[in-house]
Amino acid sequence: MRQYMVDELRQGELDRIREYLNLTCEPSELGGLYWFHIPERLLDNIQIEHKDCMPFCSAIELGGSWIKFEMLVRSRKKIRCNCVAFATKEQRSFILEFADKLIIENNIPV
Repeated sequence: MRQYMVDELRQGELDRIREYLNLTCEPSELGGLYWFHIPERLLDNIQIEHKDCMPFCSAIELGGSWIKFEMLVRSRKKIRCNCVAFATKEQRSFILEFADKLIIENNIPV
């Protein structure tokens, strides 16, 4: 899996990140997993055509001392479809900009 990971996080940092994710992302039914919505303006041609597969998201997973930002854009309605694909350059930039903002706004030293 292609992903961006920040590790060696302390408990206070994890608490701040969890609070931030609860405000900015959609928590999943699984604890520690969040859905980060990809705006329609960033969808590729196949994803735009697949209206019944929308919304599209990237998963963010918060673990015991780390956070992972997945570089796979998923449909929230279907597990397998040709619209599920690794992030385009623009989608990847959007995900990484969110990761940077999360780190900066929560005073996470890296």
